[in-house]
Amino acid sequence: MGAGSQLTVPGGGKAGGVYTWEEVQQHSSRTDQWLVIDRKVYNITQWAKRHPGGLRVIGHYAGEDATEAFAAFHPDPTFVQKFLKPLLIGELEASEPSQDRNKNVSDGLFQALAWLMIWYWGTNWIVTLLCGVILATAQSQAGWLQHDFGHLSVFKESRWNHLVHKFIIGHLKGASANWWNHRHFQHHAKPNIFRKDPDVNMLSIFVLGATQPVEYGIKKIKLLPYHRQHQYFFLVGPPLLIPVFFHIQIIRTMIIRHDWVDLAWCVSYYFRYFFLYIPLYGLFGSIALLSFVRFLESHWFVWVTQMNHLPMDIDHEKHRDWLTMQLQATCNIEQSFFNDWFSGHLNFQIEHHLFPTMPRHNYHLVAPRVRALCETYGVPYQMKTMWQGFTDIVWSLKNSGDLWLDAYLHK
Repeated sequence: MGAGSQLTVPGGGKAGGVYTWEEVQQHSSRTDQWLVIDRKVYNITQWAKRHPGGLRVIGHYAGEDATEAFAAFHPDPTFVQKFLKPLLIGELEASEPSQDRNKNVSDGLFQALAWLMIWYWGTNWIVTLLCGVILATAQSQAGWLQHDFGHLSVFKESRWNHLVHKFIIGHLKGASANWWNHRHFQHHAKPNIFRKDPDVNMLSIFVLGATQPVEYGIKKIKLLPYHRQHQYFFLVGPPLLIPVFFHIQIIRTMIIRHDWVDLAWCVSYYFRYFFLYIPLYGLFGSIALLSFVRFLESHWFVWVTQMNHLPMDIDHEKHRDWLTMQLQATCNIEQSFFNDWFSGHLNFQIEHHLFPTMPRHNYHLVAPRVRALCETYGVPYQMKTMWQGFTDIVWSLKNSGDLWLDAYLHK
């Protein structure tokens, strides 16, 4: 293998080895994984299972250069070096390129307000509907807040971010921090890439992008009338994602992985909620109110998160460089006070994906520099109105459905 090979290390490779990209790329299976960071070659096969961000997010870079992703996800690289050192098996040959292939708290106040309003004015329909809207607002804003802590962008010390993250997503939202971490970090590592980004795994309910619809059409796959997906999206996507798909997945994940800490946080949310609302609405009324809140929250979440990604390029792995991969999978929504608040500053999706640990209040400061950099190197930087972002979701689904129908009928 390498000219400087010395001692064989556990899991394959040789300490002090010198490798080509062809050799590194041979180690990209689930049972044999190497990656490259700053031209250093690491064997992560055994350690991937202990990776704090989950084995999938690091496994998506097996056989590839992970330098930019490593820098984006780890705010304290010096601390992480102690974990990398035992995994080091060598470096790239001097003649090899550096990159592989062609790479170049208000929510708590809202919840208190909702309960106090019902306690004071009673449970008539108008007050109940207003309460539901306020609780949905609290849940949505808590979602953006947990997102900040989940990305380690609030405190300098990671442990404090993790602790507050568990409290917010568990006790204030009734979800799981570990489930969110393992899912969301994969999305950031490989956005809009089939088999690697969970957010584009639509369980064959929808066909996305320009490639998947044609593949399904040629194979005569018709689990649903995909040419109508832009219509049934309104019945399946926004109303059901959080109340049905996410919550089933969250409970299943916590039980299968024996994640009892997250389960305890989740149970504390439901205990608090029913303790406060059963005396006002009874058991079934409380469940109905919670379902209504989740219904509203799900609409808010789906439209905001999908306007930045669904209309963009969605395809199989193409091994692009970090900047190109992120820019082709994301777009921005114009800045305004309402847009910033409504989306939790995720209207700056490009900057968020390029710098996932950056505090959200800094996005607008770095955005002009990112845009100028993209113009210099000819990388498209898309900016839309929020309404355009919403309509593009529907049009992208229609276009993908039309591609499927054409392939299904004529190929």
